[in-house]
Amino acid sequence: MISGRFLPVTEQEAEEIYQRGEKATVAALLALAAEIALLKAQIAELNRKGYSPSTPSGMRPVYAKPSSKGRKKRPGRKRGHPGSHRRRPERVERVKEHTLSQCPHCHASLSELPHPRTRYTEEIVPVPVEVTEHRIHRYWCKQCKRIVEPNIPDALPRSTIGLRSLILSCWQHYGLGIPIEKILQMLNQAFQFKLTKGGLIQAWERLALLLRPVYDYIGKEARGSAVLHADETGWRVNGKTNWLWCFTNKRVVYFVIDRSRGSPVVKRVLGKIFGGVLISDFFRAYNSLKALAKQRCTAHLFRELVKVDSSNRGEQWRAFRKRLCRLLRDGIRLHKDVKELKGPVYKRRKERLHKRLECIYVTSYQDSDCKRLAKRLRRHRDEIFTFLDHPEVSADNNHAERQLRPAVTSRKNSYGNRSQRGALAQAVHMSIFRTIYLREKDPVDTLVNLVQHILTSGQMPAAWDNCTSLS
Repeated sequence: MISGRFLPVTEQEAEEIYQRGEKATVAALLALAAEIALLKAQIAELNRKGYSPSTPSGMRPVYAKPSSKGRKKRPGRKRGHPGSHRRRPERVERVKEHTLSQCPHCHASLSELPHPRTRYTEEIVPVPVEVTEHRIHRYWCKQCKRIVEPNIPDALPRSTIGLRSLILSCWQHYGLGIPIEKILQMLNQAFQFKLTKGGLIQAWERLALLLRPVYDYIGKEARGSAVLHADETGWRVNGKTNWLWCFTNKRVVYFVIDRSRGSPVVKRVLGKIFGGVLISDFFRAYNSLKALAKQRCTAHLFRELVKVDSSNRGEQWRAFRKRLCRLLRDGIRLHKDVKELKGPVYKRRKERLHKRLECIYVTSYQDSDCKRLAKRLRRHRDEIFTFLDHPEVSADNNHAERQLRPAVTSRKNSYGNRSQRGALAQAVHMSIFRTIYLREKDPVDTLVNLVQHILTSGQMPAAWDNCTSLS
C-alpha cells in the first residue's frame, strides 16, 4: 500500500501494486491523486502570497513573512546599572571660546559667571591628498655588472597609489563587503582621490599576488590545526557556478574558490589524513577524508527535524523526532556539565547516550523520513557525540557559517568574480582580513607593515600578523 505522503514510485513498486489486483491499483492511484491535489493547492496558496516553494527566504515579500514573536527579554540593560558614556579624550588639539554679548532671548546685557562649562567633540578633519615625489638614486655594481636601485616600501612596484590608500580600499571591499562603486564614490568625492574601477581592481589583484605566501601560510596553519570547522557555499566566477570553501577555527580563516564541490578540494586543502578534529555538516565531500576524529553538526539535525515536522505529522515520525531531540539536548547538556561531574559519572552518562543513539538507528521504521534519518545516524554513529570526548570541540558548525556570512553578504552586492584572477584575489584578501579580525589586530596597520616588510626584505616575516612598522 502507498502511504498518505507523496513518494516517487519505482517501476518495481508499480508492478507489485498492479499484481495485487484492480482494487490495490485503484487505491494507489486515488492516494497519489489526492496527494497531488493537496500539493497543487499548497503551491497555489504560496503563489497567491507572492512567492513559490523554490524562492529563498531573503526574496520573500515583507508582508508575506510571518510576524516575529514578542521578545522574552526586555531590550537594554537592567535598571540600576552603571552609566555608559563616551570616554573623555586624552588629548586636545584645539580650544574654541564661545561667548555671548547679550541674552539670546531678551537681548539684555549679561554678567559672566566663573568657571565656564567644558564640552568635548571629536571630528574627522578633511585630509588632503599628499603627493610624494620619489627620487630614486641609481648605482652601478662592479661585481654584478648591473644598475641597482633601493626598494620603495611606500607603494607597490610601478604603482601610483600609496600603500595605505590601497590597503584601506582593499579592506573596505574584501573585509567589510562595501561595493566597489561606493568605495570609488567615497574616494573621489570625500577625499578628492581620483581613481577608476579598473585601476583599483588591478591594484588589488597585484596586491593579492604579493600576499600569496601569507595566504599559503594561513592554509598551512589551517591544515595543522587541532580543531577545524569546514563549510561551503555557492559562488560565481564569470557567470559559472563555483564554490567558496571555508576552513576556520578561532585563530584562522582559509577560503578557497573552486569549480568542484567534491572531496578532492577537501583533500587538497587538508591532505589525505587530517591530524585534528574536523567539524562539518553531513555533506558527503567530507566522508572520504581520514581524520583523527569528526564531529557532525547537531544544529543541522535540529533544522532537519523542524523542516520535516512541518510536512510530516505521522505518529511514528513524531515519536522519532521526540526521541532524537531529547538525545541531542541531553548530549549538549552533558557537555556543559563536564567540569562539574566526576570522571566515572561522566563516562557512564556518555556511554548511555551512545546506547540510546544505537537504539534509534537500529529500530525498523515504516515512515520514509524516519528511515532516511536513521540511515544517516547509522552512517555517522561515531561522529555525533565526538564533542563529548574532546571538550574543545563544539557540537555545531556555527563558527564556519559565521565566517561565511560576510562573504555571502558581499556576494549579493558583487555577484561573484569576473575571472579566475579575481577569484584568487577574493580568496587571498578575505582569508587575510578575516584571520586578522579573529586575532583582534588592526587590519590596515597590520597589512601596511606586512607589505612594507615584504617589499623591503623580499620575504614574509615569521610573525606576519604582529610585524612592526619599518619606520
